[in-house]
Parts: sequence; C-alpha cells; structure tokens
Amino acid sequence: MRGLGKQMYGKLYVVATPIGNLADFSFRALEVLKQVDLIAAEDTRHVKMLLSHYGVNKPLTSLHQHNEDKASLGLVERIQQGQSVALVSDAGTPIISDPGLPLVRLARQHGIDVTPIPGACALIAALSVAGLPTSRFSFEGFLPRTASARREFFRDKLSDESTWAFYESSHRIQAALEDMAAVFPAEHRIVVAREITKLHETIADGSLAEVLARVQADENMRKGEFVVIAAGSPPAEKSDQISDAERRILALLLQECSIKTAVALAVEITGQRKKTLYQAALAMQGESGNR
Repeated sequence: MRGLGKQMYGKLYVVATPIGNLADFSFRALEVLKQVDLIAAEDTRHVKMLLSHYGVNKPLTSLHQHNEDKASLGLVERIQQGQSVALVSDAGTPIISDPGLPLVRLARQHGIDVTPIPGACALIAALSVAGLPTSRFSFEGFLPRTASARREFFRDKLSDESTWAFYESSHRIQAALEDMAAVFPAEHRIVVAREITKLHETIADGSLAEVLARVQADENMRKGEFVVIAAGSPPAEKSDQISDAERRILALLLQECSIKTAVALAVEITGQRKKTLYQAALAMQGESGNR
C-alpha cells in the first residue's frame, strides 16, 4: 500500500541554477521549473531575475537558513497532496553550503521521490581548472569567522595529503589567506578561483606567498565570491628511529610471535617502515640474548 501511496505524491526536484552566467542553465532544469507547482528559493527576489530572463512564471516561497525547518514541514505536506516542488538556491547546486538539507531529509523520510537536476557548482567548476589531483579531495565549506579558529583549522589540514577546498567571501578572503600563510609553508601551492563564470572571472594559481601577495596588492582580488583550493601536503617521511610507543608494541609482539610476524603486524599497526622495525626487532632480540 505504501508503494501505491507514494505514486500519488508529487515530487521534490533539487535544481541547480547558474552561478553567474545565465547561459549555464540546462534545458531540463528550465523545463522542470516550468512544470512544477511551486519553487522554494533561498531568496525569492534573486530567483525572480532568473525566472524573468527565461519567461517562467511560477509561485515562489522562501526557504532559507532561518525558516527552513518550519517551512520544510509545509512543503512536504504540499508534496504529499500531489504538488511538485523545485528547490533552488541563490546560485549553483542547492545544499552545497546552502539551505535545503532539512527539506530533502524530511522528504526522503516520508517516501517522497527526490530528483536531482544537476548543473553549475562553484566547487566542481573550480576543481576542473585548478590543475590539482581530484581523484580524492575534501570540501570544507566556509571557514570559521575568527582568526584563531581558522588557524586551528589550517593546522589540522597540514597533514592532509589530498586536495582540499573551501569557500570564502570578499570580506574575509585576505584574512583567510594570511592565516593560512601563518601555518603553511610559503611555497605550498594553492588556486584561488574568483567570480567563476562571471564577467571578472579570475583563476589565480601559484605558491601561497605569490597568491596572497596578489590578493593584498589588487583590490579587485578582494571582491566577489571565492573558491580556494589547496594542494595536498607531501607524505611525511618516516624516521629511521622508532618511537617509544612503537618500541612497546614491537616488544609485546615479539613475546608472542616470530620476528617476521611481529614486524609485519607492527607495520600494520604503526605505519612505520618495515626495514626500520625489522632492524629494531633484531636489536631488541640481541639485547634480550645478552642479559
């Protein structure tokens, strides 16, 4: 019976909109906005300009970070009554550092079909031109507002070996890069993508010191919306010396296993180099034999 009831529901469409250039809007997204009963928008005034450009005239309702929990309940009720709703943000793909998660989660909990209508996303657009590895990367959203919290964040990222990215506003881009420069080496490679797809699109690529100097010197480089992408840190080199903790682990394993097995297990547990642990195991057995 639940399956039959689900067929009677409307749908929730999560629709990506342009992040600058209005031509970056798919035919499918336009058709969906023309056909739905209601459009839930982060800022109805903003989306009206997009709809007007494409000749779409549909009812709008606000769904933003201050009302989304309450508004989501009403929208789910309307979908259950057979209406279809499109969720859009001010720009790009909804929910990626934008409102909408409570609505999508609630809709799925109630067995409502949630359909993605893909399109522009500032993060993915910036990654595609950054020239950094993307087989594995992390997205950190917007950084904390205070310098101390940002520096703590950057210290945590020092050991991250994969590419990582964050969004930043014009008000804090210089401060964020200065805090990063206080933690990371000056030669660490970053890419700052500014105003992607817009008239003054800029992709600044180079060392942290070089890009920061450009932002500090050029007022225009502190205007607009930003995606900052950082290269992963090089793998930490293993020391030829083992730590006290690694020594204790190896000693305990040697009491129960052969050298070969003890070393193999210690490599799995500690991540230390096999050669280093094997030499330490031989030395420890020698010390034991001389007692």
